[in-house]
Amino acid sequence: MAKKSSVEKNNHRKALVKRFAEKRKALLEIANNESLGMEERFEARLKLAELPRNSSPTRIRNRCEITGRPRAYYRKLGMSRVALRELGNKGLIPGLVKSSW
Repeated sequence: MAKKSSVEKNNHRKALVKRFAEKRKALLEIANNESLGMEERFEARLKLAELPRNSSPTRIRNRCEITGRPRAYYRKLGMSRVALRELGNKGLIPGLVKSSW
């Protein structure tokens, strides 16, 4: 199980990303629009830099929904390999069969 503080920090980042998504998108469109003047684009970049760092989507860490583990994360399932194996061995994931030979 991951530290509760790490999981909560990540949840806080997700909330910030959701809160600032519209503003960030609008500023990025202005900053990347080459038909606008250089000063206007530069001002948009400065405003982007003033937004909180954790409001950037790249700062969100994929974590297992069950254990909070950050490594070996399967996007499709939303869990780590460790949790997947435990649930698979218990027979709680339909279609997943433990291999043996």
